[in-house]
Amino acid sequence: MDKPVSILQDKLLYRFSKPDLLETALCHRSYAYEQSTKTDDNEKLEFLGDAVLNLIVSHILMTRFPELNEGELSRIRASLVNENRLAAVARCIDLGEYVQLGKGESKSKGSKKKSILSDTFEALMAAVYLDGGYISAFEVIERLFSSHFNTIEKKPPLYDYKSLLQELVQNRYHQVPEYRIVGSEGPDHDKTFHVVLVVCDIETEGFGKSKKAAEQDAAKKAFDILSVAEDD
Repeated sequence: MDKPVSILQDKLLYRFSKPDLLETALCHRSYAYEQSTKTDDNEKLEFLGDAVLNLIVSHILMTRFPELNEGELSRIRASLVNENRLAAVARCIDLGEYVQLGKGESKSKGSKKKSILSDTFEALMAAVYLDGGYISAFEVIERLFSSHFNTIEKKPPLYDYKSLLQELVQNRYHQVPEYRIVGSEGPDHDKTFHVVLVVCDIETEGFGKSKKAAEQDAAKKAFDILSVAEDD
């Protein structure tokens, strides 16, 4: 840890009443393993932080964009609460400079790894939640994500559903989507392609004026189904 945690708290605009929670949130398992006395790492906080982020981001999206349906809200949330985005937010507060890492992770520049940054950020948000409650966590997350919320238009942007679906099923179900072109209709200059997608025991059909467009259509339908299943 290169800087005093008071600077991190200044960036969060939040002061911990229980400093031990912040200390645990910043303790990577590689560091805890090397200590001579039992030291708690941040993995349990990371588990809780994932739920805290999903809940609060969902709350903010529903409040700010009441006209969007469940599928649209789920897609936007997935674009906000993922490893890449969380690591980017973590970099904005220089979180890597405060993480306690073991010698091996330090030598391999673990403080800059997306996985460590995103996991530590989740743990940090859980620590804020446990220390100050829901309102405090809500305020911190709303501030840190404000620029991202502000860029979301009333109508959702065009998403790369194939990428979103692949990230979802690989992270949650350890599967890879399978696309199969089953046919096409119409003259050469105006064909409509038909694609079947199979993943996670569901099958969807997609149609489009190109093979890629048909795959995106099938991926969107599968993503909508699995996003709703995630929330059940």
